[in-house]
Amino acid sequence: MDRKWMPLVACIVLLGLTGTALGDGVMLNGVSPRSIGRGGTNIAHADNGAALLDNPAAAVNIQGKGLVDIGFDLMLSDFHFANDRNNTASVDSFYPLPQISFIRKSADCRWAYGLGVFVPAGFGESFTLEGPPALAGPQRYQSFGSLGKILPGLAYQATDRLSLGATLGVAITHDEFKGPYFLQGPNAFRGWPTALDLRATGAALCWSVGLQYDLTDATTIGLTYQSESRFRADGVTNVTIPGLGSSAFDSTLDITWPASLGFGVKHQIGSNRTLSTDIIWFNWSSAFDDFGIHLSNPTNPGFPSIYEQFPLHWRDTVSARIGYEQLLGCDRVFRCGYVYHRNPIPDGTLTPLIQATLQHAFSVGYGWKWRCWNIDMAYMFAFGPDQTVGTSDLVGGDFDRSFHRAQTHAICFSLLRQF
Repeated sequence: MDRKWMPLVACIVLLGLTGTALGDGVMLNGVSPRSIGRGGTNIAHADNGAALLDNPAAAVNIQGKGLVDIGFDLMLSDFHFANDRNNTASVDSFYPLPQISFIRKSADCRWAYGLGVFVPAGFGESFTLEGPPALAGPQRYQSFGSLGKILPGLAYQATDRLSLGATLGVAITHDEFKGPYFLQGPNAFRGWPTALDLRATGAALCWSVGLQYDLTDATTIGLTYQSESRFRADGVTNVTIPGLGSSAFDSTLDITWPASLGFGVKHQIGSNRTLSTDIIWFNWSSAFDDFGIHLSNPTNPGFPSIYEQFPLHWRDTVSARIGYEQLLGCDRVFRCGYVYHRNPIPDGTLTPLIQATLQHAFSVGYGWKWRCWNIDMAYMFAFGPDQTVGTSDLVGGDFDRSFHRAQTHAICFSLLRQF
């Protein structure tokens, strides 16, 4: 891509890191309105720039010689938390999540290359709650985590039916945690109450591989693997311990975003209807087992360096997605879809900091053509059953006997131009 576009790409990534998204765990159910409108299915499709993220092999199967795809997702989250001291909703959060991609084919259409910038995952919540006895009074419980990806991609048409693709790029994470926190160990200060304010940012290598194969003229299958993104994010953490004072630390956060393996099928029904389904496995048990927090170089000499592990113990999930698309004539398209996956969070580590308990999502979408641009919009509503916690596995009892409810709304829009 021309150098003059690089400042724009950097700005989009930074903007994307100010938002949150929830779908399977904390992975968004798609980043393109074409995908989201048909229930997040995209692995066997080749009609949008998000193919670079979902299955890079699709880049060589797009119509024409290339495309530019510019869009954003607007996320509105609605969370509720209650325990013996509280019964409150989170502060409403409304975030723009941008995505931009460019794909170009070679003169003989056997190769395709592209560059995409996406924000496929994140979490964020903010509550004002009555704190535990050691930190009594109104306290802000706030969390934020975001994953952005800059993905150069390459695809090759190996045969008339088989295409292969891969990406190798950079993942960026920014994470924040603020509020009352009991040290979980394994240090000697396990159980100590603190007020924690942590911020960390990091970058890591990420990659993916994929293939698409035309079983028949009407049926295409896709297979894709996305690597995990393992970070040691650096930042500054402020810690206050009641009765002992405060200190700032240099901090490192060990956080891993999960690998995934996906399989998709697209089937053309007649000339104007398409049915598609994706099955995606997310390796949460390896990625979100715990967050490691290294605190060093305290500004207060009375505070020691600390290594802390915040337990999560998430379970792997399998996301089942189904979508339907119908051409209406005059370059208009209707889409709808459904997503199901289980809640990855065990009751013992469920907190108001990450209430990613969504299990179901329904979506609708609509597209039309205006001059040389394709305009697409989609809406997705995601929700899960109410969750209750008896005795939390977290030290301190802050989240014992608690109630959690979560749902999100996504409104998506994009401009796509083929050439």
